[in-house]
Amino acid sequence: MTTEARVRAALAEVLDPEYPVSLVDMGLVRGVEIQGSRVHVDVVYCSLGCPCIELIEDDIRERLLQLDDIEHVEVREVFDHWTRRDISARGLKLLRASGVA
Repeated sequence: MTTEARVRAALAEVLDPEYPVSLVDMGLVRGVEIQGSRVHVDVVYCSLGCPCIELIEDDIRERLLQLDDIEHVEVREVFDHWTRRDISARGLKLLRASGVA
């Protein structure tokens, strides 16, 4: 049976297309809901005009469908305020190492 912790661990392997940091460390994953073999992932983007929305959503689906008991993944965009404060300490360290932050 898939747990939220297992889903979040898988999402921690999905990198932001623009930076070498996971979506989880960027603070983009706002919620995970599991209903049997279905997973709903709530995601916020850094900007409303983010050019990578489709790529991010495809990467989330691709990774989560690799979990044995997941058959359907729905990515839901959450219109929440994202700021640099949402980035984890690990994410900031990775961004600094790559010369971004």
